[in-house]
Amino acid sequence: MAQVITITNRRGGTGKTCTTSALVAGLADRGYRTLCIDLDSQVNLTFDMGASSEGITVMELMAGQATAEEAIQHTANGDIIAGSPQLATADLTLTGKGKEYKLKDAIQPLLPEYDYILIDTAPSLGVLTVNALTASDSTIITAQAEVHSLQGIGQLYETIKAVRAHSNPALRINGILITRYNDRTIIARDMRVNLVQVAEVMGTKVFMRPIRECNALKEAQALQTNIFSYAPRSNASKDYNALIDELIGVSDEGKAFINKLLGED
Repeated sequence: MAQVITITNRRGGTGKTCTTSALVAGLADRGYRTLCIDLDSQVNLTFDMGASSEGITVMELMAGQATAEEAIQHTANGDIIAGSPQLATADLTLTGKGKEYKLKDAIQPLLPEYDYILIDTAPSLGVLTVNALTASDSTIITAQAEVHSLQGIGQLYETIKAVRAHSNPALRINGILITRYNDRTIIARDMRVNLVQVAEVMGTKVFMRPIRECNALKEAQALQTNIFSYAPRSNASKDYNALIDELIGVSDEGKAFINKLLGED
């Protein structure tokens, strides 16, 4: 049965899409059956995965106009239910009783078919983010080590508490993932300490290894490929592999094997 994980933050530019595509590829490389869902009207994940935002998308799925199986696109980078620019109108079109359960109900038939379903969300706290959190077992919060990310996490946490109270009491926060990190700056190191304190208040953690700033991530996106295929020895590949290790609980022996493959002692 699939574990459903939403990647989210109230702010844009925190690496939600990069993280979603990296998790999809990295977990698939380890033999897991993975699917991603693009819930952002900017459809960046759809582009990165080499999918099309025309035809059947997550919008038609949530509107009950197509089944989940019909909405899946099989690409060279993995399986995806594509996003649509029409998602920008979701707060107006997804209304009425039970609107927060649209995605959960729609993907229910897919849960036995996958091990992990990863949901990329828009930088907002509207009906789409509520749908993603309601459909998920857990969430990963992406954040840069800067003050605006702290503000975004505070707003997001209020939404998470509301979802727990009304539509998904079992929702867990896997942790806060620091992205675009540069440990040579004082502000980044100070903000990392602050993020640890925020995580404690939220009853979660900061993932042990931040995702370092890495041009290879942008280059892989431009080429519509994943970071592991494009630059397997890059800092980003090593950091995202460490995230997956922590997420799925890889043994020390498994970590050593993966580090050897990556050329990292």
